[in-house]
Amino acid sequence: MDNQQLGSYLTIQISADKLSAFLSFSVVSDEFNCNGDELERFVRSKGVVHGLRTDVLGQIAINPLAYFKEQTLIAVGEPPAPGKDGYVKLIYDMNKKDKPPAEQEDGKVDFKEVVQLKNVKRGQLIAERIEPQPGPLGKTVTGEELASKLGKQVRFKIGKNVVLNDDQTAMYSTIDGLVTLTEKEKINVFPVYEVNGDVDYSIGNIDFVGTVVIRGNVLSGFRVKASGDIRVIGGVEGAEIESEGSVEVTGGVMAGNKGYIKAGRNVKCSFIQDGNVIAGNEVLVSQSIMHSHVRAGKNVVCSGAKGLIVGGLVQAGDMVSARIIGNSMSTATAIEVGVNPEYRSELLELRAKLKQNAENMDKSEKALTILDQMAAAGQLTPEKLQLRIKLTATKRQAIIDNDATKERILEIEKTLEDSDRSKVDVTSIVFGGTKIVIGRYTRFVKDASQRVSFRYADGDIVLVPFIS
Repeated sequence: MDNQQLGSYLTIQISADKLSAFLSFSVVSDEFNCNGDELERFVRSKGVVHGLRTDVLGQIAINPLAYFKEQTLIAVGEPPAPGKDGYVKLIYDMNKKDKPPAEQEDGKVDFKEVVQLKNVKRGQLIAERIEPQPGPLGKTVTGEELASKLGKQVRFKIGKNVVLNDDQTAMYSTIDGLVTLTEKEKINVFPVYEVNGDVDYSIGNIDFVGTVVIRGNVLSGFRVKASGDIRVIGGVEGAEIESEGSVEVTGGVMAGNKGYIKAGRNVKCSFIQDGNVIAGNEVLVSQSIMHSHVRAGKNVVCSGAKGLIVGGLVQAGDMVSARIIGNSMSTATAIEVGVNPEYRSELLELRAKLKQNAENMDKSEKALTILDQMAAAGQLTPEKLQLRIKLTATKRQAIIDNDATKERILEIEKTLEDSDRSKVDVTSIVFGGTKIVIGRYTRFVKDASQRVSFRYADGDIVLVPFIS
């Protein structure tokens, strides 16, 4: 059949965005007969020249009966792909790990060489803003090119002691110091305070508006606070360590249930024993977490050769991952994911506040009832009148506070429901005695299981095989 004959049987429709073309039969007849090449020529004559599904056209030619009743997609264009987003490129790779300490000829290790500090000089370039790139052009089924899409622009997140150029494309340091990322990816340059030895009575507590590097241990009872990062080339005992950036301990944390470590971003160390650790983003441990309370806004990862979590409570907003959770003695071990741990603490406080408010309101109600009865009997003294006015105002404020508390509780409970991404990964074995909490759902592990992942699905916590 030629194009004119085919035109009496077929209709070609092109979508409004010109990214799809459809063929439909306007006349149904046994007399329809053509081959794939003839059909393709007809389609091209109607302006559809790109993204043709020649296999589909061939099938229509062979068996038109199967396509009589409905529209058939015969060509697909290419929408313009999103471009590459802009990004901020730092002169240092902030995620790059330090090299392990080199052993000297006499067998000693020079721990002073462990930390390669990301030092910069005043006026030095520390970051560049890379412009977004356009994506590939698109193409309609009619052969027209579609303009490409540009990726997203990015802005510098400006911290302390940095300055931008006029074009806002480069960031420079205004002091000699250390490049440090703090919460919300802010870029800072902080001065560095170094302690060549232990933090003990000879050093005392440290509170520094910059980054602190301790080439020794932090002993029990001492406090180290910093606006930047805190890096300890040694161990931490029952001390108070608080950083707006990240905390890194090359040794372990053996706290004896004293003190705490708190970081705005990440905490990295080899082990945590009887400790209390809080991180805005991640807690990364290379050996073990034992009988400790560990909280992370996003993830807790215990991934080394040992990779053990046993005893205590580990809480994370998104994920907890370990080789082994619990032990063969069924030591009680609790893992909670699915909501930022700070929200869980807030929820407990809000519920306690709601209970206290209810008790106070009950007392106020009883007192007001008595005062109302006295007023009705004309026995209200000026002092009692003042008390009645005060109690009425207190009751009104308590109702407002109660409503706000209930609203916040509902907000947090809603986040407890949003647990689709949350999981607990066990790359080796999880023992009985372990409690898994995802959002508002709880599961007690009775029997040991190997290589499993705990996820939330359909109102329950399920086990699925762990796939690395």
